[in-house]
Amino acid sequence: MVKAGQVATSRQLALALFEDANAQDLPVDAARSDVGFARKNVLIRIVDLGVAARRLIDAAYFIVAQDDQVRDLYDVELDYFKWLMRYSSRNNTHLEQVITEAQRALIQATAAPDADGDKPFGSVQLIGRISYSGGRFQFRVPPDLIGIIRGPGKSHWLSLRITSLFTLSYARVMYDRLLPYADDTITDWFELEELRSWQGAIGAKAQEFKYFKRDWLSPAVEQINEVSDLTISYETRNEPGSRKIGRLRFRIERKQAAERVLQTHEQAQALYKTLKQEFGLSSAQLNQIAADRDKYTDERLEQAIERTRFSLKLGNISKSPAGFFMKALKEQWIVSDAERQMVQIQESLALTGKRELELKEQVQNRAALRIAAQDVHAQDRMVEEIRRGWEAYEAATPKQRDEWRRNYKGTPAGKLTLRRLGIDPVTDLSEPIIQRFPDLKDGFAGYVFNRSKNVKGT
Repeated sequence: MVKAGQVATSRQLALALFEDANAQDLPVDAARSDVGFARKNVLIRIVDLGVAARRLIDAAYFIVAQDDQVRDLYDVELDYFKWLMRYSSRNNTHLEQVITEAQRALIQATAAPDADGDKPFGSVQLIGRISYSGGRFQFRVPPDLIGIIRGPGKSHWLSLRITSLFTLSYARVMYDRLLPYADDTITDWFELEELRSWQGAIGAKAQEFKYFKRDWLSPAVEQINEVSDLTISYETRNEPGSRKIGRLRFRIERKQAAERVLQTHEQAQALYKTLKQEFGLSSAQLNQIAADRDKYTDERLEQAIERTRFSLKLGNISKSPAGFFMKALKEQWIVSDAERQMVQIQESLALTGKRELELKEQVQNRAALRIAAQDVHAQDRMVEEIRRGWEAYEAATPKQRDEWRRNYKGTPAGKLTLRRLGIDPVTDLSEPIIQRFPDLKDGFAGYVFNRSKNVKGT
């Protein structure tokens, strides 16, 4: 833990608190592989910020955390940024108000008083320049905060889908404050004054607990239990020697479906990419979906995606996959069990036919290989017989040679060879003539081989 005396400036003090000096925590990359966005615990000390502006900050920090590198200026599609913050309004004036509110917000850091009684204080702007034009959304995050968002330190998982469901500002603030305690099941005791300060200015009437409970505490607890992945309750403690309530602590349980819910934001990101890149939805179509996300739930979007992919696979979409998807979404088209069975049967039949064809081809290939092998063997045998026949000719007596040459001319094979080579059959078949024509020599040598073989066999 950094001591107050070591902190020379407000900026250093803020960074000291941001980093939290706990070396045993996992880096953000390890958490992001499971949940998509690990927000640092120190990034919850934000006051006077409405729910829409908080969503904008959450979306921006998500992009920073997910990017593979640190950037001076982050540039994404405007539709994509709206998707992340679940901003459904088409009122740009309202969006500009939300941006202005987010830019005014600060994250504050304080520490225990030093030896002189001074209490150090520091603050950092949550987000810097923001602009949008031509369908692009650009923003800057202070470099100090980028290091906190992406670096190691105590963190908790933040679902942008869950936080987008909050409509009460104090419910969202309380959810942010209690998330770091979710795995501990119970919080520390909070001073009532601290609970009031979480929201910022909430009016003098909230100084009385019964009004604070009625207007702020109870509605926030109710909404957290209704829309989030947590179930919370609280107990009170009176101030010493008084019946006046002075402290509260919360008991927290994760809902049974929390593990599934934890994946919802990465799922939403994947859905966006599917609709934008795979099906080519236009900005107007995406805005239609974003404007009615209570109706067009992730489950319904996935059903329409499955229907569209299924129809594409069957070749039933010839024009616009985006238009087909939107109709499937609005009319709640699904892939029926009968259609799945039909496709399975067709694929099974096609696979059987393919296997039969492959088997037939294998049989034909094996037969062709056997014939080719036989041909090669026969060719090798013929070459060997020609070689041995000529050797027999050269080893024979002149009389025997003359007899073989004379007799070969009268054989059918000899006549055919002479005719094919254009040699007059009455011509004396001398050895120079035989040597001049390779085909004639091969035919004659084969004849000699057979004659000499028969002679030896007799």
